[in-house]
Amino acid sequence: MQKPRIGFVGMGLMGVPMSLRLHEAGYSVSVWNRSPEKCMPLQGVGVQVCEHLQDLIRGSDIIMTCVTDTHAVRAIVEGEGGLIEQGRDSQVLIDFSSIEPDATRSMAAELLEKTGMRWIDAPVSGGVAGAEQGTLAIMAGGDGELLDTLRPVLAPLSQRVTHMGPVGAGQVTKICNQMLVSCNVLVMAEVMALAEKAGVDAAQIPQALKGGFADSIPLQLTGTRMAERDFDAVKWHVKTLLKDLDMANALAKGSSSAIPMAGLGAELMRLHASLGNADRDPCTLVEMYADKGPAK
Repeated sequence: MQKPRIGFVGMGLMGVPMSLRLHEAGYSVSVWNRSPEKCMPLQGVGVQVCEHLQDLIRGSDIIMTCVTDTHAVRAIVEGEGGLIEQGRDSQVLIDFSSIEPDATRSMAAELLEKTGMRWIDAPVSGGVAGAEQGTLAIMAGGDGELLDTLRPVLAPLSQRVTHMGPVGAGQVTKICNQMLVSCNVLVMAEVMALAEKAGVDAAQIPQALKGGFADSIPLQLTGTRMAERDFDAVKWHVKTLLKDLDMANALAKGSSSAIPMAGLGAELMRLHASLGNADRDPCTLVEMYADKGPAK
C-alpha cells in the first residue's frame, strides 16, 4: 500500500527534525514555512520545499503543523491559500502545535464544515532531543478510529501516542504537561542557585539525584547547563513556556480551577522574558537567583 504524502508546516526547532525523521522513514515529505530561510536545513536531502502554502496543501494527503501559537495555526487554516480555501475531505490535519483548546475546537469544526477535513490535535512533549530521536510523547484529541489509522505515520516520531478524548483534549493535556515542566524548571533554577551559594558543586546535583524521586528529564537536560552557565544552545524557549502558562491560567479561569503555582510561575517567567530573555533557553532562569558568572 502506498504511503500517504505528508505536508509539514513549521520549520522551527521541532519541525525540522520531525520532518527529517518522516523522510527517513520513507514518506514523501513537503515542507513550508512563513520564513523560507528556515527550510534551508532540509534542502538537498530529498525533502521538497514548497514556495507557497497552497502548493503544499494540494500535494499532500496529511497536513502536519508545528507552529508557534494559536494565531499562527489560524493563519494556516483560515488565511489566504490556507486549508479552508484549499483543503479537501480526503485530507487530515495533525496539529502538533501547543495552542488554545477552545480555538482548536472552533477551527476544527469550521474546517470540517467547509472542507470535510478532520482534525487531530496532537501536541508533543520531549523537546528537540525527542524530535531528533523519535521518542516524543504525543497526547492526541480527535476521533479515536481516525487516530488509529494514523499511528503508523506517527510511529517514526514517537515512543507513545495516547488518545485523550475528542478534539481539544490533546491541547488540555499539553497545558497540564507544561504546568509541570515550567514549575519544575523554575524550582530547578532556585535549587541550583541555593546550592551554589551554600557551597555545593551544583553541577553534580543532576547526577546525585538521578533515579530518585526528585529526578526528571528536565533536571538531567537542563540542570548541569544551569550550573555551568552554558546558555548558547537553545533547546526550547522561555517565551514558549510563558505562552503555555498563560494558556493554563486562561483554562483554569474558564473552568473555575485554582492553579496558584502555575499562576506564580507565569509571572516569574514573564519577568525573566521581559529582561531580554524571551528567545533564550529556560536554563537562563538561574540568572534570576544566582550571582551571574561568565556564560559559556
